[in-house]
Amino acid sequence: MFKINKLDLLIATYIFCIAASELMGAKTFPLFTIFGFHLSASVAIFVIPVIFTINDVIAEVFGKARARSVVWSGFFVILLIILFSFLATALPPSARFLPSESAYDDVFFKTIRISVASLIAFGLSDFLDVYIFMKIREKLGKKNLWLRTNVSNILSEFVDTTTFITLAFYALNLSFASNFPFLAGIILPYWLLKCFMSVIETPFAYLGVNWLKKGNEAQAVK
Repeated sequence: MFKINKLDLLIATYIFCIAASELMGAKTFPLFTIFGFHLSASVAIFVIPVIFTINDVIAEVFGKARARSVVWSGFFVILLIILFSFLATALPPSARFLPSESAYDDVFFKTIRISVASLIAFGLSDFLDVYIFMKIREKLGKKNLWLRTNVSNILSEFVDTTTFITLAFYALNLSFASNFPFLAGIILPYWLLKCFMSVIETPFAYLGVNWLKKGNEAQAVK
């Protein structure tokens, strides 16, 4: 019979979201223009909030140590993507793939910068998310999951967004004055969208906690 352990499935989803954001997050798409600012967002907006929600679900059910272990695993995945990107772009192509080599290198060499930026942002924000979530839990106990989830997500997502966007998209050949409108035009809507998605995903945090607890009552933190 086909069967997957619940925690394994949750971690697999977590790793997928990390890999998708690393490999595809370099693309931004326009949202709208307001007060002269052209607001854009990375395509990773659709998976990043899921990462923070999974962090909270695992922390709620299994505790801080288990959640930190999962974050370290994600950190390791990003590091492996960076190292393999260096290897993949350094190796010479076979004759059949020579025409597409420049496009391949262009895409995946950019992925290296995205991954390095993400590695730093991920390390800062995800550990912060677990820390804030568990600190609030220590003060309030098991009640108000919605508050713990949203406060920890919103604060950590601001750190994640500001760090990642600045490191990933700052144009070194342009002045700060030229970079700032573009970066602010991504950071602000990107963070606000993350906040919005964090709020609408709150019911899924409750569902995820209840789903994960079933069958894992003996391992769940009290």
